[in-house]
Amino acid sequence: MSNQKVPLIQAEHVVKHFPVKGGIIPRNVDSVKAVNDVSLEIYPGETFGLVGESGCGKSTLGNILLGLERPTGGKVLYNGTDVYRCGRAARKKLRQEIQVVFQDPYESLNPRMMVGELVAEGLNIRGGMSGEEKHRRVLDMLEQVGLNPEHYNRYPHEFSGGQRQRIGIARALIVEPKFIICDEPVSALDVSVQAQILNLLSGLQKKYHMTYLFIAHGLNVVKYLSDRIGVMYLGQLVEVADSQELFRSPRHPYTQALLRAIPDVDRVDGRLPETLSGDVPSPLALPEGCLFHPRCGQCTEKCKTVRPELRQVGSTLVRCHLCGGS
Repeated sequence: MSNQKVPLIQAEHVVKHFPVKGGIIPRNVDSVKAVNDVSLEIYPGETFGLVGESGCGKSTLGNILLGLERPTGGKVLYNGTDVYRCGRAARKKLRQEIQVVFQDPYESLNPRMMVGELVAEGLNIRGGMSGEEKHRRVLDMLEQVGLNPEHYNRYPHEFSGGQRQRIGIARALIVEPKFIICDEPVSALDVSVQAQILNLLSGLQKKYHMTYLFIAHGLNVVKYLSDRIGVMYLGQLVEVADSQELFRSPRHPYTQALLRAIPDVDRVDGRLPETLSGDVPSPLALPEGCLFHPRCGQCTEKCKTVRPELRQVGSTLVRCHLCGGS
């Protein structure tokens, strides 16, 4: 992680609610509370891992940081620039410097375009390069992500899932971004291919000094790639810690449960990983108090009525009444 104290990207009390319409005459009757008062900072050169169960709001938060989903409340700053209140010229620059690698490489690639056209899209939008320069640039980028020059004139359906994800990575990198949001980029791939893509992302980050937000379902995927990890539950960050510290000494009961659920190939007693009891509450009707208390075996009466704040406990930020701190 970089020692710089100035964050590259900063979310301040971000909230995102999606309206739910109902009635004979459609009107807003409720809202899905997808993101609830999230604040975080990501520093130049680091990888910030964001994990949590499906529906916890991590992809919505990623879209907000990307500039695709306007927040209901709060703000997002990129290098000190408000992403949603800047002018047209500034937004064009932001779209070049902030890129995304999507979860499903097949769905994110136009099946009617050849690989060379897909990767060159960003260069076409940016302009200022001749056709020959763009061709050379695309070939060089394909080589850097592990593809061959003959792949230039092929279509996405001719590739495996891992190769398609390499195409997606090349398309994101072609405009030389500073910040890349990796939205579960390996979850749709075979386990053997996941390691290859993770190693590729790590090597490219070191080469180009990029900053990553790496979104994933499980902690085991982000363990070796992330400098810091944020754990989300029902639209809130419940724990933020250095990667090694989080695995060594998890503080929030939800983080502890996620770690216990990781399969261990070295387990000799034959026991299966532990699982969380109960279902995730509906984001339409969030529980009072701590959002995790209906599934927490350690909850107290205070947990059921008073919503905890994210506070500093040692070197960790944690949202839990059971953890002491300043």
